[in-house]
Amino acid sequence: MSSPPAGRRLQRTRTPGGLARPELLASTDWLADQLGRPEVRILDVRWRPDGSGHQVWSTGHIPGAVFVDWRADLTDTGESGDTLLLAGPEQVARTLALGGVGDGATVVVYDDTVSLFAARVWWSLRVYGLESVRVLDGGFPAWQEEGRAISNAVAPPPPAHFTPRAQPRMRLTTADVRALLSSPDVMLLDARAPAEYRGHEGTTKRLGHIPGAVNVPVGAMTRPGSQHFRVGDELRDILFRANVARGRRMVCYDGSGIAAAKLAFALTLLGHDDVAVYDGGWAEWGNRLDLPVDR
Repeated sequence: MSSPPAGRRLQRTRTPGGLARPELLASTDWLADQLGRPEVRILDVRWRPDGSGHQVWSTGHIPGAVFVDWRADLTDTGESGDTLLLAGPEQVARTLALGGVGDGATVVVYDDTVSLFAARVWWSLRVYGLESVRVLDGGFPAWQEEGRAISNAVAPPPPAHFTPRAQPRMRLTTADVRALLSSPDVMLLDARAPAEYRGHEGTTKRLGHIPGAVNVPVGAMTRPGSQHFRVGDELRDILFRANVARGRRMVCYDGSGIAAAKLAFALTLLGHDDVAVYDGGWAEWGNRLDLPVDR
């Protein structure tokens, strides 16, 4: 484990204010105080498309963090081969046990890509009933920029057992979403970029969005030029401008469930208590010729 560079002042960060569920967002200060506590497990989910994520972890990570490849360890490929779906309970339980995460643990997840993969892992664990999961605000870049301890130790985590307890309202299938179309109690939120939402670009057979969905680009959830989430009032203002109303069930989707999970996380931070992710998302909907599409 290394110490902060000599002569470098540790910059303190603060969890964004005005949040209904601030405990879901771990500050670097809070995590630094928890290092070494056996009940707190840290998952490094920095992912690389070329499969080099584990190598990135091995060259330096937050002390005690275990590497998890969200793509290989926590997803399955759908029947068409074009969609990524949340893995089954046995695979998720095995992944968590290998990471030292047992029933009752508090888990902190971090990445270096504006919390996109961290939020996907947060949602994946919550779907299977892990109650205390936090996303590190600012991720690894914030930890590193503040000169905090970095480790390259490779130590097996302690033995653990995790019991999956599915939370079906947090995860929806294509059939579920189709049945909810036009429901006044449900709001569909498209987390993709505006050009994809409007049907100007994309990679599926059909372009556009699910009928009735409103566009809330997930890129707006973090501060420009930063890995940190916006404060509560700023997040609420973004949702207000998109006519996102409280008291309705929120169903988030994007192309592959990554941006959708981050949007679901932001909604939960603000106190929305019935938030789901459409597992399969536009990758599945846009390739189905039997489903309605708006542009």
